[in-house]
Amino acid sequence: MCLSVNNQEKIKEILTNKKMKLSVGESCTGGLISSYLTDVDGASNFIEINFVTYSEEAKQNFLFVPKNIIEKFGVVSFETAKYMAKGLLKYSDFSISTTGYASSNNGDKINSKGTVYFAFGHKENIKVSKYISDKTERIEIKKDMTEHILSQFVDFVKEELTVKKTVLK
Repeated sequence: MCLSVNNQEKIKEILTNKKMKLSVGESCTGGLISSYLTDVDGASNFIEINFVTYSEEAKQNFLFVPKNIIEKFGVVSFETAKYMAKGLLKYSDFSISTTGYASSNNGDKINSKGTVYFAFGHKENIKVSKYISDKTERIEIKKDMTEHILSQFVDFVKEELTVKKTVLK
């Protein structure tokens, strides 16, 4: 019988083997991604620094999101997630950022409850995605977002670290 390895273990294995570090900047997930990752023995070997940045000021001061980006696009946006991930690369090789609405009773004119924009960064590559959870309770929304994001991050890391060989003819 083959036991499946969870995403946190996969992330640990890949980053530790490459001697690379990860930083996480969370808003709507409230530190749950960081919690999942630090539940893994040896987390200090692949995690550099993690932030929970609920306020606009925290996103600006620690994740280097320009004030004009938040003013123009809003705190819950593709652009804010992108700049959060980009700012985190000042601390580490890889980054994960989240911004959205985990509450079961809020949202805004553009984004419904359960919406998260998340971004992954490595070197000059920033990949931003949007996910909408179908869960209804706050903690279930956060868990759903976290599990989706970690699964997607495993694929991102693998893609980024794959050596692309050019075939000469």
